[in-house]
Amino acid sequence: MKIESFELDHTKIVAPFVRKAGLFKGEKGDYVTKFDLRFVQPNLETMPSAAIHTLEHLLAGYLREEIDGIIDMSPMGCRTGFYLTIWGDVSEEDMKKALIAALDKVVESTEVPAVTAKECGNYRDHSLFSAVEYAKYVGEGLKQGKGKY
Repeated sequence: MKIESFELDHTKIVAPFVRKAGLFKGEKGDYVTKFDLRFVQPNLETMPSAAIHTLEHLLAGYLREEIDGIIDMSPMGCRTGFYLTIWGDVSEEDMKKALIAALDKVVESTEVPAVTAKECGNYRDHSLFSAVEYAKYVGEGLKQGKGKY
């Protein structure tokens, strides 16, 4: 069985980027798009747990304000970015625009949502400062079109 993300040559990509990693058609004709939202360079950089966790909390809301149909956004185990699934056949350019706008909102954030023991499974592991710094870094890189895969 082939796993799409394992087929990607991680030694040749340049982060940050938004990559359409798959388009899936359901039995009833509906589409789901999977995106690779790569924030940092694989095998050279990783985001600390608190930064990626806080980005997950903030982007969960901000991305939904920018684009309809988001199903889920999950951190990559390698801590270099996120996978995002969304209803429909969504273009890389539309997702990139939505991500840039959401990252701009992260930069302006003054608090992190859902950080109590009731709301979060690891509520002590957050860093707004780190999330803002990564948002600045990734947002600028995306605006300048630096990434490639």
